Formats: sequence, structure tokens, C-alpha cells
Amino acid sequence: MHGESGSARRRRAHPSVEAVVRAFLASVDRTRPGLVEGLYLTGSIALGDFRPGRSDVDFVAVTARRLTAEDVAALRQAHAETRAQHTRPYFDGVHVTWQDLAAGYAACPAVPYTLLGRFRTDDAFEVNPVTWAVLAKNAVPARGPVPGGFEVGVDRASLREWTLGNLDGYWRRWHTTHRKTLSLTGLAALGGWAPAWGVLGVSRLHHTAATGEIISKGDAGRYALETFAPEWHPVIDEALRLHGSVTTPPAAPSRPLRNPFARRRATTDFVAMVVEDVAPVR
Repeated sequence: MHGESGSARRRRAHPSVEAVVRAFLASVDRTRPGLVEGLYLTGSIALGDFRPGRSDVDFVAVTARRLTAEDVAALRQAHAETRAQHTRPYFDGVHVTWQDLAAGYAACPAVPYTLLGRFRTDDAFEVNPVTWAVLAKNAVPARGPVPGGFEVGVDRASLREWTLGNLDGYWRRWHTTHRKTLSLTGLAALGGWAPAWGVLGVSRLHHTAATGEIISKGDAGRYALETFAPEWHPVIDEALRLHGSVTTPPAAPSRPLRNPFARRRATTDFVAMVVEDVAPVR
């Protein structure tokens, strides 16, 4: 992947990422030449945590103008063709304008996006200050100038406010629903995805609230080991193991947490602890 500006830095992506990006750009360029002026890879790719076979390909596509109905139809077709060629990894992201990026996420109107590879137009969660912050600093350009070569409206206060709101809203509800032992969500939380999603997810937000910086899930686990009391280390280590992150063996390894019931309880307790540690009570 590389930007097309003269100062672009060349940065290779995993072959599976390259293939998905090539398929999308080839399709949209064929049906709507010149429409997509910028394409930026965000998420785990931008943060150095992409895991082949497990991670999605997150993107922000940029156009010079607000999309017409014909543009939207062309993008829908391009995403459908991309998904037909590459069912995984998912190619998920949003379609915005350069003006949207400059104005900041809060001023961005409803825009088309893809979720799990499917094209949608209802409400794009990725229109948020985290995405804008990654674009400003870490995004990998597949097309267009490198970060710093275009304007991105990033406000640290808004980023912190959104982070606290996400902890106090989504993650407080997540804790409540997943700790119910006999509910469908509670039973689902017995699986290995729950620690990887929950423990590392709230740790990322805690780090952002504390520092204003965006980090990967793997780095969030390492941050959590440095930040929270040793009693939480077993569930953090388990989350990192399930996430597939490689860590330096600790001086005093924690006891493996493999019992699914104990793991679920430790996961939901950890999420609750982090929410209370940083999120305002509303």
C-alpha cells in the first residue's frame, strides 16, 4: 500500500489486504472513474496489530464531492463484487468527503458504509473521533496523500468525551447483559471471544481517556498489565492469548484462566472495574 503523492511512504500490507483493496479499487474505478480520491486503511492495520485470518480490513474512502444516487449505486456494486471475490477478511469502513474529514466527525452527515462486508446507508458507527484520530496520525494510504498531507479535524476534548460516553453507555450495558448467567448473551460470553473483546476493548478506551492516544488491542492488553492490580492479570493474560497477541513472558506468570465460567466472571468483573474507574456516573 502506498500513497500517490510525491512524499508518500511505501508500506507493504499483508497479501490478503492488498488483494481486497485491489479488488475494490478496480471495481469502483471501472464503474465510476475518479470517484474515490483517497483510500485509507485504519483499525488494526494502521495500529500494527493486523492478524491474518482473524482481523478485518478497516477503511475510510474519500471523495471530492457529496455522493449522488449514481455514485452510491456504483459503490454498492463495487463492495458486492469485492465481497464476492473475497468473503474474508471483511472490508469494512465509511465513505466521506475531504470536507467531512476537515470539519471533524461531529459535523459529518449520514454516509454510506460497510459492515461485515455488506453495504449499508443507515448509520455508520465508524464516524467517530477515534477514526478521525487514526486518520490524522496512523492511517495507511492505499490511495491519496499520507497522513499530514490533508486536513483532519481532531479535537482531544471531543475524543475524551466520546470515549467516556462509550464506556458509560455501551460497555456498562455490555457488562450487565453478559453477566446474566442463563441469558443468551451470558451463555455466549462463555466463549473465548468475550475476554478478547471485553477486556482489551475497555483497556483501549481507558488508555485513550488517560492519554488521548489510540492504541491496538494487543497494546491495550500490555497497558492493562502495567496499569491494573495483579489480581486482574490472569484475565488480561487470557484475553491476550485469545486475541493472538505475542507478549514477553512475565517474570511471574499468572495462573491460566481456562474455565469458561470463571473466565466469564473475571471478564465481566474486569469490564465493570474499568468502567467505574474512568467513566462518569450518569
